[in-house]
Amino acid sequence: MTTCFEIQPGQFSLSDLRAIWSKPQTMKLTPSAYAAINASADTISQIVAKGDAAYGINTGFGKLAKTRIPDEQLELLQRNLILSHSVGSGELISDEVVRLILAMKIASLARGVSGIRASVIDSMIAMVNADIMPAIPVKGSVGASGDLAPLSHMTLALLGEGEVRVKGQLQPAREALAAAGITPVVLAAKEGLALINGTQVSTALALHGLFLAERLLEAATITGALSVDAAKGSDAPFDARIHSSRGQPGQIATAAIYRSLLTGSEIRQSHLVNDERVQDPYCLRCQPQVMGACLDIINNAARTLLIEANAVTDNPLVFVETGEVISGGNFHAEPVAFAADTLALAIAEIGSISERRIALLIDASISGLPPFLVPSSGLNSGFMIAHVTAAALASENKSHAHPSSVDTIPTSANQEDHVSMATYGARRLHEMAHNTATIVGIELLAAAQGVDFHAPLKTSDTLSQVHALLRAKVSFYDKDRYFAPDIEAAKALVISGSLSAQCQELYQSLYLS
Repeated sequence: MTTCFEIQPGQFSLSDLRAIWSKPQTMKLTPSAYAAINASADTISQIVAKGDAAYGINTGFGKLAKTRIPDEQLELLQRNLILSHSVGSGELISDEVVRLILAMKIASLARGVSGIRASVIDSMIAMVNADIMPAIPVKGSVGASGDLAPLSHMTLALLGEGEVRVKGQLQPAREALAAAGITPVVLAAKEGLALINGTQVSTALALHGLFLAERLLEAATITGALSVDAAKGSDAPFDARIHSSRGQPGQIATAAIYRSLLTGSEIRQSHLVNDERVQDPYCLRCQPQVMGACLDIINNAARTLLIEANAVTDNPLVFVETGEVISGGNFHAEPVAFAADTLALAIAEIGSISERRIALLIDASISGLPPFLVPSSGLNSGFMIAHVTAAALASENKSHAHPSSVDTIPTSANQEDHVSMATYGARRLHEMAHNTATIVGIELLAAAQGVDFHAPLKTSDTLSQVHALLRAKVSFYDKDRYFAPDIEAAKALVISGSLSAQCQELYQSLYLS
């Protein structure tokens, strides 16, 4: 039996958002939300009836806010708003992110301060339940005054305009709504503005980056531990006393995971005595410090994004108690921009230290393994150019990691004169995550190759399971072959979360939920 997710405005947990992101959901709005929604919509009706000028209700928008619109043209005003603001470009946002956008917009509007009718919110829920995903171009928002262009494309679908995706296939919105028995919405006063003001697009894109960053952190911890054994590194740097003396929580927790992953390794037991190396290179020895710091900033970003996912970020807001409609700036996505920028740092660093471990493993003078991890090197190039790919992607991520939030550009004839660039900052995380997943995938191949050279000695039970998971898809690299499919297979284990499952239980208690 399919369960129905009940949206309670302002009460999303990160676990809820992960579930919405991971697969289609049937949704409903908690019945208790409707009283506040109806009261807010009634307040707008009263303002229109009085004839008082109120921004976004019976005036123009932005620089045109002083232009008074006659009552008989208010529906046309809202429709024109959506049509004129649907100016996005670029590839379409993925369904998993669009689901988050819709769920967060529904929850925000249902807080009862946006002045929108319940029937409009119910139409959005019906669209989600029919798995009708608006076709939303990813480019065109500067992250202030709301994600106007992308949210306008979302709203187009409600009006029966533009295109939607159903089961991955594009089709006209009007046809998809008709097939699902959904009547296109005719917007009333303020409703178009309520729908397109808000940070839901930048927040959804940043949440997508957050959830991928969690998988990368888990996968890179596993591959890093496997690399320790492949290089016959020491587990002494993971001693709990070292990390408790510093006190950084992510570092302490991550060191414990490395200890758990390496416990019982025959390879480690083989060189506990008479190992002439005093210290391992930083990419092995400092993993808890680097990955622990990444864990901490991932959690910090998660806190900000969870607050934003539950927030009301449109403008103006309707306060029923006093009958006031007040203009503010909750649509400014600076908190999201900062969160996205820190996630970019974490994603880049996870890939950067992973690339260094690949470089170590292929260097026979450091690792003690065959050059470039292949028998008969010279005749065979082995992992030589796979490392070049990892280096290229790590370097590319360094450029991507430049903070987007320090940029701003005035818009709307200088009315909107400072913007966050949060939407770009968040959407770049997808490409960065895939770059890092490829790097970690290459390290997984290299570390597994290194462990194979130590046979019959085995790594730990947990890491042996990881090794077997990879070998079920990619065989030992005994001589040069077409290598790209191997890398793609390993990357898929990383980005899909399949590799993460090997240590996910160790990490789950560490994430903000």
